[in-house]
Amino acid sequence: MEVNRRNALSLTTAGLIHIAAHPGTALAGEQVNHNTTDFLVRSAAERGHTDLGWLKSYHSFSFGGYHDQRHMGFRSLRVINDDQIAAGRGFPTHPHRNMEIISYVLEGALQHKDSTGKGSNITPDDIQMMSAGTGITHSEYNPSRTARNHFLQIWIRPSMRGVQPRYSDGKVKTEDKRNQWKQIVGPEGRKGSVSVYQDANIFATQLESGQRLDYTVESGRHSWLQVARGALTVSGTKLQAGDAIATSRATHLHVVADKLSDALLFDLG
Repeated sequence: MEVNRRNALSLTTAGLIHIAAHPGTALAGEQVNHNTTDFLVRSAAERGHTDLGWLKSYHSFSFGGYHDQRHMGFRSLRVINDDQIAAGRGFPTHPHRNMEIISYVLEGALQHKDSTGKGSNITPDDIQMMSAGTGITHSEYNPSRTARNHFLQIWIRPSMRGVQPRYSDGKVKTEDKRNQWKQIVGPEGRKGSVSVYQDANIFATQLESGQRLDYTVESGRHSWLQVARGALTVSGTKLQAGDAIATSRATHLHVVADKLSDALLFDLG
């Protein structure tokens, strides 16, 4: 992990990692920063890893048997697990409480059933969200007999605890995110996204080789960009699949695809 020495990496009382910017952070109305050293890079090779044979999972933040006090989350973003599930295998019924849980499928299908009575097969054209609230149980399986499943499991800490459990899903077609940002998660389901109980927005893109896409991180916001597949250059920093780059400064992100790539961008309060 590369951290700018001018930034202080610290843990909040909630155990969430954030970057405390040095004096000079842009305020409202001031010019945003373009210095490429004002980023935190989370290398794919440094992530935690779980291998159960049927499940191969890489953890951007502490999860299960992997614990690293330096990597407990980023703002309200608590978990990004990069999971690959063998054909016909999956997670049996298990409980969750007080967490917003999002599934983003990259390859294959994911069969979901939960205690709210909801059930569906999620594909790369879908986005799924579950508010665990007071308590929910669910299972996730790869329904294919031959093909693996590859998906990102994302957990966001809610701003409210003890809410009624709920389930929602939506469509995220490739053409809607090709060479552009498509909002897939946001407060109150803004712009057709699934809603979460948190000031958290998630944008997806599939960027073709050589294509460029920018994003402005506003003052007071915090951004985490996760490369799901492919390879990107973000504001001069080269990233491979599984890498991430984050900032807590007002800045412009300049994203260029070095090859066909999928990425998620988290804009957090």
